[in-house]
Amino acid sequence: MAKIIPSQSSDFSPVDWPKGGPIDLKIHDLPHNSSTTEWWYMHTHITTESNRKLSLFASFFTAVIGYDKKTKSPIFGHSVIWAVSDIDKKEYHAVSLVDKRAPKIGLERLKKGEIVKDPYIKKAATEMLKKGVVPYPDELLKNEAVIAKDKLSLNYDGNIFKKQNDGSYLLKLRHDRLEISADIVFKPQKAPIRHGDNGVVKGVSAEDMFYYFIPQCDVSGSIRIKKESLKIKSASGWYDHEFGCPPKNKLAKTEKDVSWNWVAVQLNNGCQFTAYDLIDLKTNESCGSFSILIDKNGKRHQSNKFTLKPVGDEWTSTRTFASYPAKWIVHVPEFKLKLEVESSFPNQEFTTVISKPAFWEGHINAKGTFNGKKVSGQGYVERHGFIKNNSLRDFLKSVSFETLKSVKKIVPTSFGQDKLEELVSRKGNKHLTEGLDKEAYINTFIKPIREITDRGGKSWRSYATIACSDVVGGNSQKAIDWLALPELMHVGSLIVDDVQDRSEIRRGGPAVHKIYGEATAINSGTACYFLGQICIYEADLEAEKKVQIYNWYFETMRACHSGQAMDIYGLDYMMPDVLKDDKAARQLSKYVYTIHRLKSAAPASYLARIGALLGDGTKKQIEGLGDYYEALGIAFQIIDDTLNLKGFEDNLKSKAEDITAGKITYPIAKAMGLITKQERKRLWEILSLKTTDIELLREAVALLEKYNVIELCENEAKNILNRAWHKLDPLIHDSMVKLNLRAFSWFVLQRTY
Repeated sequence: MAKIIPSQSSDFSPVDWPKGGPIDLKIHDLPHNSSTTEWWYMHTHITTESNRKLSLFASFFTAVIGYDKKTKSPIFGHSVIWAVSDIDKKEYHAVSLVDKRAPKIGLERLKKGEIVKDPYIKKAATEMLKKGVVPYPDELLKNEAVIAKDKLSLNYDGNIFKKQNDGSYLLKLRHDRLEISADIVFKPQKAPIRHGDNGVVKGVSAEDMFYYFIPQCDVSGSIRIKKESLKIKSASGWYDHEFGCPPKNKLAKTEKDVSWNWVAVQLNNGCQFTAYDLIDLKTNESCGSFSILIDKNGKRHQSNKFTLKPVGDEWTSTRTFASYPAKWIVHVPEFKLKLEVESSFPNQEFTTVISKPAFWEGHINAKGTFNGKKVSGQGYVERHGFIKNNSLRDFLKSVSFETLKSVKKIVPTSFGQDKLEELVSRKGNKHLTEGLDKEAYINTFIKPIREITDRGGKSWRSYATIACSDVVGGNSQKAIDWLALPELMHVGSLIVDDVQDRSEIRRGGPAVHKIYGEATAINSGTACYFLGQICIYEADLEAEKKVQIYNWYFETMRACHSGQAMDIYGLDYMMPDVLKDDKAARQLSKYVYTIHRLKSAAPASYLARIGALLGDGTKKQIEGLGDYYEALGIAFQIIDDTLNLKGFEDNLKSKAEDITAGKITYPIAKAMGLITKQERKRLWEILSLKTTDIELLREAVALLEKYNVIELCENEAKNILNRAWHKLDPLIHDSMVKLNLRAFSWFVLQRTY
């Protein structure tokens, strides 16, 4: 999150900043010697000769990243980001190229405690950066940026922005692997305008900025997307330039965690409008805001009394699980301007380490009134810094929230006839619902399921499907409705398990059978396995992929129920041999391991394979991710067994519940292979009692601690997962999603909940 430090000196003005009067572009388009941060930004809205609608933005950055030890002169880093919004196809093509020294810079900042706070993400980021790479979608510039000092001419690996002799601006962009490029000329139609307080705005990274813009440019040229060469028929453009440096009074400053909204709109009446607001998220106070209206004659009008307010439902990204508004209301009473601003399509999130983890910058349509007359237009909105997922726990809470939304869509508690038919069989099978009491059906079939799903879970199984689609290069946004399938599979097993194990508590509340009775719990729990089929049935997939998913599903369910059968049967029958035979005692943990692999690991592996298949992963990637999630499922269950002995936070489960149930879990089985025969006998006596006596429970746990059994199990879980990770690592591209998966592996092993 950016740090905004308001200036404490209103008369601060570097010598190379514009003075009063018109801005001289021959001077101020060039890089500024005083600036520690500077960027050149432009966007355009295009209609091609084939009547395709596109928008594009690009921003070239330069910033001080350090100082030469001998000369004390600044060392600059460079980056360029750009994206094409294909409005007709609702596709967002984003490119982020960062300085080739970024891995080294990132490692240095991580050591200082900057960038990320979550220890698991920090560890994963450190591991990736040590390879000398940055997480995709960021990529490293191959060469040093070439920046002229005597004219505006920027060249970042063939991405070019320069001023031409006739006063126009040439923008050349290219990305060979994505097969996308642009060759565009911006020709200004209005004079440059100062933003903020006569050009001064509050900046980022402890800097005050000077900000001017040209709100209207004619645009010509062409864009290429894959094999399509698209020539521009008509287009309008916008150009921004900002540069800044630290304020004079560095001592008197207050750091704030600040987020912002920014909007720029070109109206159909020849006027342009732009506004920004900075918000301290801790206090919800404004840290600065300005709106500027440029009339059709190019005259500037200013007001800081306005609202830029998100309204309506938000859109959630499946890459970052950050949520963004799809619509805003802009109201400036002084201008008699009120606009409804709406994104042309929601998926215009830009993920990058430059503004980790992401921000939203995309094309919008505007409509409303100005001076009592209807107006419309188009523009760009940037929303930055409102992401709340600062830790893996926060991230998984967001996943859990979206998973519940998906479940509510598949299994609602209020619905019409079509949905009733779908839940009972399929839409159109009306005769199967004739005479069915819908309210009774909801109470005895739906509500027991929702009783558990609505309490929320860890949702890491649901995230598996989404993450594995992304990590192989797919579009996880298309798979968001699949979040319900893993949750319903898991909740079904929880409901039935609780009946079989006589468990009292589930997800912080009474188990379903304690509320609805065992018969209803078994029926609804079992139904969960079949309700997830709706996700597959409704998916827009080729028949071949659906068949593969169905086959994997039934194979997985057989494995789960095989494991459950062995879990129900238990390992008590082995105990006579275990108590007298050391070899049998050492073998006991292998049987528990097998049950965990069938019950927990097989479904996790299946869900990962679905995701990789949806993302069009290779056979090796699908197998590798399946194996990794199998290891994750086993490791998760081993850690779950150890936590049962340590006790869960927030009373999510009773402490040492497994000992009270007389269950031979992995730590118990491991202990049997380490302790003496006499100790084995005593431990088994306590388990056989199925006691709730706290002193006996303490005695059993103390016996395990004597041999460091819990620590040994935790180390084994760590080794299982690390071996699987190192096999998977070379199969998938280094990316933000991969970084999250790696961080999550440590999170699972060190969790305390």
